[in-house]
Amino acid sequence: MKYHHLCNPLFKYIRKAKHMKYTMKKKVKSSSSTIEYPPCPHSILPSKLLREFIHNPIKTLMDIAYAYSDIAHFKFGRQHVYLINNPHYIEDILIRNYKNFIKSKGLQVSKRLLGEGLVTSEGEYHDRQRRLIQPAFHPSEIKRYGDIMTTSAVQMIQKWQDGMMLDIHKEMMHVTMTIISKAVLGSDIKSEGDEVGDSLLTCMEYINRLQMPFGELIEKIPILPINKGYQSAKKRLDSIVYDMIRAHRDSESKGVLQPDLLYTLLEAQDTEAGIGRMTDLQLKDQVMTIFLAGHETTSNALTWTFYLLSQNPTIGDRMYDELQSVLGESESSGNGRTPTVRDIPKLVYTEKVLRESMRLYPPAWTIGRQAINDYKVDKYVIPAGSIILMSQYVMHHNENYYSDPDVFYPDRWTKEAKLHMPRFSYFPFGGGIRSCVGEPFAWLEGILLLATICKQWKMHHDPNHKVELKPLITLRPKYGMRMKLERRRS
Repeated sequence: MKYHHLCNPLFKYIRKAKHMKYTMKKKVKSSSSTIEYPPCPHSILPSKLLREFIHNPIKTLMDIAYAYSDIAHFKFGRQHVYLINNPHYIEDILIRNYKNFIKSKGLQVSKRLLGEGLVTSEGEYHDRQRRLIQPAFHPSEIKRYGDIMTTSAVQMIQKWQDGMMLDIHKEMMHVTMTIISKAVLGSDIKSEGDEVGDSLLTCMEYINRLQMPFGELIEKIPILPINKGYQSAKKRLDSIVYDMIRAHRDSESKGVLQPDLLYTLLEAQDTEAGIGRMTDLQLKDQVMTIFLAGHETTSNALTWTFYLLSQNPTIGDRMYDELQSVLGESESSGNGRTPTVRDIPKLVYTEKVLRESMRLYPPAWTIGRQAINDYKVDKYVIPAGSIILMSQYVMHHNENYYSDPDVFYPDRWTKEAKLHMPRFSYFPFGGGIRSCVGEPFAWLEGILLLATICKQWKMHHDPNHKVELKPLITLRPKYGMRMKLERRRS
């Protein structure tokens, strides 16, 4: 049996979309050769595609992929852009030939906030930093944060009441912020939680504006409110992180060791490779990156999961049955015990639910690269300097790899299906040398929070609440996610 969710208009539009007009073999003269471009959108109105992309980037990319399949070419002003929608081509770009590509403009702009963190740094510097940081995110290491995750979730849901209406996205932002601050910084920033969350959102929206064509013009007018707001928000974030770094260094000098990720990073070095300990600036960049990725991705993934479960109650009930079976029921409350890291291998269906949710709503929705040298894809040569877009959202809705791709169907994730799927037909955390180092943390957190919450609560989406995508650095719900709580009773 398959389960259909009530989609926003984007999904309905895709299946009904008409093929756009295109030029099959458009040739132009360059200084070196004649370039044959892939099929491309064509319009007699100048900048029409650019305006559509600014207004709704995901819908625009979905339209192009639906019309032109594996590879398409278009232009934003003078910039040549290629959309790649084939998992084998994506694997070649991100893994086999990654040295031929640098970050696209989007990641360059993200340096305004993240500095030279893992997400934004390049080349040898990136490789050296990753070598230092990766051991701290080994699955065996991140398991020690399981109790922090479940304890934070329990403290949150103890404040909930039956019949309460709340914004579940805001709740998830708060709890994941609490978790990442305790796990990374060894402290609870409740007093600063809203300030940090609001500041991060301000910075993300600013960076998203700069990524848009002609966005660089914004920075050239410093008196604009958007510039002032960003500078103020970034200053607050930097101040909070630097204060915590200083506190950790003070504790270290006194011989007081704190079992958190920041202390692990502070101590990290690789004498064999000649890599010394990180400076305060390097630590700040890494912490800011982990802070953003560590709560944004999971909070968004869980929000969309709760939305999908509210639209598919049969799936939610089946997951609840698994939770009862694994976690049992206590005589006093009927809620059973809190899940632990040891329960993860048994929560098979719960993991499928989260995996399928991140297929439909991947937290990171697109990856961009810029070609250093000419690069061949199929029969086409992509000229140096061109931008290549690879969208998780678009790829995850590709009907060549997913039957009924707009359907929320966790049972599609069998062991056999995962073994036979192309590697980059599903990549919610990216892939290759720049894959998300915190992926094990995110999976652990997502499953444990989902299990802890859904064991006690069922959610019903407010039918008057509008659901719309907000593609910033991550894929947020534009208007939050209003849910009515129902306490589960055994």
